[in-house]
Amino acid sequence: MSLRQSIAVPSAAVAPFPTRPVERALERSLPPAPPRGALLDSDALLRGTREVLIRHGDEVYRLRHTRNDKLILTK
Repeated sequence: MSLRQSIAVPSAAVAPFPTRPVERALERSLPPAPPRGALLDSDALLRGTREVLIRHGDEVYRLRHTRNDKLILTK
């Protein structure tokens, strides 16, 4: 027997572990992930106004459209 044959690892030892049935069921029940970096038009957010309030959890933020055509988000 050669040295290479004596240290060979059986292919079953390096094969990935099979996914458990519970994990597979969970993966099927999850909704698809939202697209990363979804593009929103500022007109859709502001709807013709210069300012909107945005609730995020327990906080309220103010999104303002300035005279210089900039958007400012403040807490």
